[in-house]
Amino acid sequence: MGSIGNKTERGAKLPFVFINMAMTADGKIATANRTVSSFGSHRDYIELLNLRATADAVMAGARTVDLNSVTMGPGPIQFRRRRMKHGLAEYNLRVVVSRSGSVNPEAEIFKHRFSPIIILTTRRATRQRLECLRALADEVRICGDTEIHFPKSLRWLREKWGVRRLLCEGGGEVNDALFRAGLVDELHLTVCPKIFGGRSAPTIADGTGACCLDQATQLDLKSARAWKNEMFLVYQVMKVGPRTARRRGATEISGEGSSPAR
Repeated sequence: MGSIGNKTERGAKLPFVFINMAMTADGKIATANRTVSSFGSHRDYIELLNLRATADAVMAGARTVDLNSVTMGPGPIQFRRRRMKHGLAEYNLRVVVSRSGSVNPEAEIFKHRFSPIIILTTRRATRQRLECLRALADEVRICGDTEIHFPKSLRWLREKWGVRRLLCEGGGEVNDALFRAGLVDELHLTVCPKIFGGRSAPTIADGTGACCLDQATQLDLKSARAWKNEMFLVYQVMKVGPRTARRRGATEISGEGSSPAR
């Protein structure tokens, strides 16, 4: 696969990782019962396709794939042409993350075979589940004992599948793991004019989270755009050293508009 942008300071070993999410004004990405998880505008949908058009691979957690009618593909022909114009494959690789291997075999993504599907799991997955996954995916990779080891997983995606730019589309636990591992370079965030409420409603970064302020991921605002009642924000993740914070940049081709059911 090709690439867009410069190498990050991690060199050729790891891909440039950017996250794209839509959230309500109170920071939720779905209702408490998770029946509503798509609420952005059409412009937000176009932004998602624009971002996918710059990625070698799109990654999401198993629940995101199970609960939404998504294919994680590049969309209509104009976006596929844009990919090829910039040296990318017409269709992006698709990566599904599941620690236990409990992926719904009837999920929409498995009904569309336009590009390879990779499943990352752990040794928690039973033999029966692994057999099911191997029948669904082009490759199943065991990436840890009980938790996904994301640095090794991303390095493998780079070396085996040529993934230089990886777009993550949630859910919150996958995002949190990537943030805690220091693997995220950029965050694209759409703030939608809604309030869901609910203490159990998921956010863009659930999971373990930070235990203290020093562990919080620091962001640097790159751009902010308003469209009607939505805000489109782009943050660069600050890489914090012992006494300094440094930026890790990458050139990106930005499209117009802005993201479908995520």
